[in-house]
Amino acid sequence: MAWSREDMCKRASLELKNGFYCNLGIGMPTMVANYIPENVNVTLHSENGMLGIGPFPLLSEVDPDIINAGKQTITELPESSYFDSSESFAMIRGGHIDLSILGALQVSEKGDLANWMIPGKMVKGMGGAMDLVAGVKKVIILMEHNAKDGTSKLVKECNLPLTGMSVVNMIITDLGVFEIENEKIKLIEKAKDVSLEEIVSRTEANISS
Repeated sequence: MAWSREDMCKRASLELKNGFYCNLGIGMPTMVANYIPENVNVTLHSENGMLGIGPFPLLSEVDPDIINAGKQTITELPESSYFDSSESFAMIRGGHIDLSILGALQVSEKGDLANWMIPGKMVKGMGGAMDLVAGVKKVIILMEHNAKDGTSKLVKECNLPLTGMSVVNMIITDLGVFEIENEKIKLIEKAKDVSLEEIVSRTEANISS
């Protein structure tokens, strides 16, 4: 059985380590904040100028002035701090963020990432993804294994506009967990009851195990 989005976020949360400064990308990655283990102390960063992000608020806790980079309402913590976007991006570009968890449209065997636009479709802008993949120490991609039309999102070569080249370290999909080493994708964990044959059949890229 393939992992649900909740399962994927829980699995991604296990990659968070004590003392990490972590950025969660727009979309599914923001849900990881709800599954951080109680014994792990991490500080979540948002490009729009916030350190110390709590879980998503209950309806009674919603404050429209406290939002993340994806304009979702979030909660603050006693230790939360605020600053302008130039300082926020200085943290990213200066190598001070340990881990970024992002969504993706495609990831190639070499770790190339395409996640900011599909040609011909309206986009609001590239956002902070290009800075994140260039300045963050480790990049994890959290995404569905296949697109809505069934095509693989793990590909031999990206044919969508790139966000960064050779920047992805790990991929977590509904089928399993993959690492990229020496320009090769390695399967390190399968979702429960998902076979290697199913993963291979649903993947364009070459996979080793």
